[in-house]
Amino acid sequence: MDGVQAFLEEVMAHGYAQGNFLGLLHVLIGRRITRPDGTVISTGLTWREAAAILKKVRWDKAAVGELGQDPAALPPRDRERLWYMAIAHANVGSDKASEAGNRFAEKLQTAGYTVSPAPGA
Repeated sequence: MDGVQAFLEEVMAHGYAQGNFLGLLHVLIGRRITRPDGTVISTGLTWREAAAILKKVRWDKAAVGELGQDPAALPPRDRERLWYMAIAHANVGSDKASEAGNRFAEKLQTAGYTVSPAPGA
């Protein structure tokens, strides 16, 4: 998980996921991510693991607005639960999420990361 945390911190610092939070979720949950040197960062996370790591890196909860969700309607005090609920309602297995994941993967590719194709593609 430390590799995922460092990866997310870099994604935040460079703004790779800005405007494409659904793509980030799709890639985190359903795809393999490797560093430019071939080191595996993740082979896919569970929703619970993704929620925990988003809480740990203090991802901006306003990002759920990109998913069509109201941050005020989600659990305000428990950030891990907030992220879990956001993921649950995001429909990360949809074609729309897969397309968003492809766009996000292209951004990561310019940074040197390798992202596997969507499951079932």
